[in-house]
Amino acid sequence: MSSTSQFSTTNGLSRRSFFQHVGAGIYGAALWQLLDNDASANDASKPSSAVPSLLSRQPHHAARAKSVIHLFMNGGPSQMDLFDPKPELDKHHGEAYFDKIAGEVENVKDAGALMRSPFKFAQHGACGMWVSDALPHTAKHVDDLALLRSLFTTNITHEPALYLIQTGRMISGHPTLGSWVIYGLGSESQNLPAYIVLDDPLGLPINGVENWGAGLLPPIYQGTRFRSTGSPVLNLRPEKADPLAVANVQRELLRELDQLHQSKHPGHPNLQARIASYELAARMQLSSSEALDLSRESQRTLELYGIGKEPTDSYGRRCLIARRLIERGVRFVQLYINAQIWDNHTGLATDMKAACDRTDLPIAGLLTDLKQRGLLDETLVAWGGEFGRLPIAQLSADKDEKKSGRDHNKNAACCWFAGGGVKGGTTYGSTDEIGLAAAENKVSVPDWHATILHLLGLDHEQLFIDQHGLREKLTGVLPAKVIRGILA
Repeated sequence: MSSTSQFSTTNGLSRRSFFQHVGAGIYGAALWQLLDNDASANDASKPSSAVPSLLSRQPHHAARAKSVIHLFMNGGPSQMDLFDPKPELDKHHGEAYFDKIAGEVENVKDAGALMRSPFKFAQHGACGMWVSDALPHTAKHVDDLALLRSLFTTNITHEPALYLIQTGRMISGHPTLGSWVIYGLGSESQNLPAYIVLDDPLGLPINGVENWGAGLLPPIYQGTRFRSTGSPVLNLRPEKADPLAVANVQRELLRELDQLHQSKHPGHPNLQARIASYELAARMQLSSSEALDLSRESQRTLELYGIGKEPTDSYGRRCLIARRLIERGVRFVQLYINAQIWDNHTGLATDMKAACDRTDLPIAGLLTDLKQRGLLDETLVAWGGEFGRLPIAQLSADKDEKKSGRDHNKNAACCWFAGGGVKGGTTYGSTDEIGLAAAENKVSVPDWHATILHLLGLDHEQLFIDQHGLREKLTGVLPAKVIRGILA
C-alpha cells in the first residue's frame, strides 16, 4: 500500500489536501513528520493486541513502597573498604595470596599481595553496623539501612555486569528494572514521566542509554533523561509561545488527529509510545520545570544536600531533584555518577575517598529529608554497583604500594536498602574471612530484583510479557527468592 493511500482521509481528500486544511495550525508539520516517520519505522508484522498504558495499576499484593530511588554507584564499590571490615587483611597485609585464589577468580591484572583497607572502621547507631570513615555521613543513618554483605554476580566485566544488574541478562536488548516496574504498576503522575533518569552532566555511564531502555517491552516504559540544570528536557518548549487559548485548541486538534491515525494503524507500540510522548510533553511544559526548580527549597535544605559547594553540588542537586520527583508521583528515579568513579584499580585510598566525598553527604541528606517529610516509609532507596572488589592489591605500573587499587570481584559485593518496607539496622549475609566470596545467606542479582519487586507489591513470577511463547521476566528462568531477612 502506498503511503498516500495509507493515510488518505475518509472524505476522499489526499494527504496533501488534508494538510492544506489543517496546515494553518502549528502542529501541521509536526503531525506530517509523525505520520511519515511511523509509516516507515513500525513493523506491521509484529502487532500488539494490548495498548500500552501508563495509568496506575493495582499491584499483585499489598505494597510496602510506592516508589524507588536507585542510587547506582557504577564502577563497583569495594566492600572491604566501606561496609565489610576484614581483620584478617590487617593481620596478613603484604602476604602473597594470588596462587591460592587463581582458580576462583579470572582475568586478574597486576595481582599483588593481600591488602588491608586504608580506611578505619567503627560501629555506628543502635544496631552497631560497621562502616568505614570514608562514609561519615551515611554512617549516621545505619539504623535505617538494611545492609547486604553477601551479594554476588556472574561476570567481572563492566558491560555484561551492568546489563545483568539493570536487566537480569548479560546482553543488551532486555527491559531494565525501572521499565519492568512501570510496566507492572504504571504511573502515579500523568504530568511527569513514570521513570526518570538523572545521569551525570559529566558523561554517560558505560552502556549509555541502554541502562534505562525498555528492551522488548513497549517503548513507552523506557526511562526519560532529565537534566539537573537548565531545561529538564531539550526541545520541550516551542521557540515561540502562543496564547494559551490558541495552544489548547492546537493540542486538542493534534490529539484528535493522533487518535484518527492510531485507529487506522493499531498494534504499533512505537507509534503508541510516540503519541503518548507528545501528549506527555505538552503536560510537562509546566510540571517538569516546577519539579526541578530548586529555588523553591530553603537554604537549609540546599545545605543538607551539599548544594552550592564542591564536590557535592552536582550529585546533591540530583538527589534533591529525586525527592521532588517522587513527591510528585514519579514511580522510579535512577541516579548515575559519571564514568566509573568506583572502579578503583589504582589509587584506592585517594580515588575511593574522592568518590565518597562526592556522594556521601548528598545521600545522607536525601535520607534525612525523606524521613523528616514522612516519605521514607513509602520510598525504597537502593544503593550499590555492579560488583565488588578483590582483597588482593592491583599494583600500579610503577609497583608503588601506596598507589595500589583493587580489581573486579564477581563473588562478593555490598549494597543496601533504606525505607520502603525494609528492616532498618539490619546486616544480612557475610563473606569469608578476607572478603573474597559471599559465604552466608548468599544473595544473587535475581534475588535482589525479586526483593525490589516484592516491596513494590509485584510478584516476580507473575510479572512477565509473552514473547514467542515464552514468559519473559526480569528474574529470568533461574530460581529467585525474596530476601525475607531484611523485610520489616
